[in-house]
Amino acid sequence: MEFKVVSSVEKILKECENRPESFDRIFVFGVFEGHENDFLKNKSLNKFYFLYKRLKQLDFKAKKGKNVLVESPITSLVHGLDKKTKFNYDSIRCFVSNSLKIARKNKIKDVTFIFPDMPNEYYLDDGLFFMSSAVAEGASLGLYEFKKYKTKDADKGGKKAEDFRPIRVYFGPIAMNKAKEKQVKEGLDFGKITSEAANFARDMINEPGNVATPIYLANIAKEFSTEVGIECKIFDEKDIVKHKMLSFYGVARGSKNPPRFIHLIYKPKPTAKKNKIKKIAIVGKGVTFDSGGLSLKPSDFMTNMKSDKSGACAVLGIMRYVSKLNLGAEVHGIIAACENMPDGHAQRPDDIVKALNGKTIEIENTDAEGRLTLADALTFAENIGVDEIIDIATLTGACVVALGEYTSGVMGNDKTLINSIIKTSEISGEKMWELPFDDNMREKLSSPIADIRNIGNRYGGAITAGMFLEEFVSDKVKWCHIDIAGPSFTKTGFTYNPKGATGVGARTILYYLRQQSC
Repeated sequence: MEFKVVSSVEKILKECENRPESFDRIFVFGVFEGHENDFLKNKSLNKFYFLYKRLKQLDFKAKKGKNVLVESPITSLVHGLDKKTKFNYDSIRCFVSNSLKIARKNKIKDVTFIFPDMPNEYYLDDGLFFMSSAVAEGASLGLYEFKKYKTKDADKGGKKAEDFRPIRVYFGPIAMNKAKEKQVKEGLDFGKITSEAANFARDMINEPGNVATPIYLANIAKEFSTEVGIECKIFDEKDIVKHKMLSFYGVARGSKNPPRFIHLIYKPKPTAKKNKIKKIAIVGKGVTFDSGGLSLKPSDFMTNMKSDKSGACAVLGIMRYVSKLNLGAEVHGIIAACENMPDGHAQRPDDIVKALNGKTIEIENTDAEGRLTLADALTFAENIGVDEIIDIATLTGACVVALGEYTSGVMGNDKTLINSIIKTSEISGEKMWELPFDDNMREKLSSPIADIRNIGNRYGGAITAGMFLEEFVSDKVKWCHIDIAGPSFTKTGFTYNPKGATGVGARTILYYLRQQSC
């Protein structure tokens, strides 16, 4: 999808005069609530004054997501942005996403977005960059569809984002110069990368368990690593046992589809400077299907468990596109991929396994399997000498109970890293909130016969799961855990996320990685 920033809409209006009966063009106005009568201050927009009359006739209030389509004399869409005090970068994503869906529904291919006068901070520092990236993300994320298996659909892929002509963007009263034009272009390019990474993750998450096996994920990693020029190492089941990743292997034992341990490595281009290169590991939970194992899930809770690989797919999306950012940091993508199934080889409740760091774990519930795979992945990440570890995992239903379906829980051993991830999520629009570790809860994980057991009791389950993971990361490395169980998969769709996988985590981490190199 291509974008073009325009400094005036007058030239476009002249084109309209030359094609007065053209119905494939639309002007989209973002309007703040309370400004329904003065959003056309710019003199170049005086030909749209007819919108005031129509909005007054409808008593239109520009509340978030509300819109009015006016088809004559110039096809226009007025889209509510809510109150100016509530505006944020995600307002832009929703505005662009909703508007393009309306344009697509009406078979309009030529779209011009006209932004109102934004709060001043959005024109300062990186504000224009982030606004531009949000425009690109709103377009790509909002128009995403997964119709690969629709055999009766005449157009299996549906309408594609590429069906639109270059989308024009008019940022209102801002005086564009070369520096600002550079910011906008770089922001749009960055937004394309982040949304492509998220959509890449969405595609893999939406694949069913009979297709997306651990070997499938490993093959995807090998294929794109060659394409983009990053390193890729794959451990098969023999390698996994040889490397003593027995916590991970215990989960994998019950499936006929063998596990794979995936390690992707991006290294920055050599420079004349000999500064120490920061090393960051991104670890993703990769349970390609979770039946619960012998602690079998009820059927209602087993549906959509193809999404239990969401963390791993986010990592694959990140690593697929990270080289395009020309980062100064070294980035490792780590995935312990397996299925959790209940055959005769499956691990049992009461089993004891030894993790890579030497700690013994009593298995009380085989459906608390993600933390067992992550335990060895986290230890592996620390052993390769990284400075920071960020893990992304659909870890607990308890996090959904605590924070709802739209917010991820964030925990870890370093307050600065936690705050940085949460602050970054406010820019990316992927909502996150910190959950506190509590030493009073450690006894819930104590075992009379092993170093630790794999579940606590029913209270504070997201926190005890995070505290379990903490046992496999030392204080020598900064670590942040993101529980994405709530927003990773949606049955109804929300904002610019259609039904199915959201790819949550991929964009926030890419924003974070960019900041490490700025």
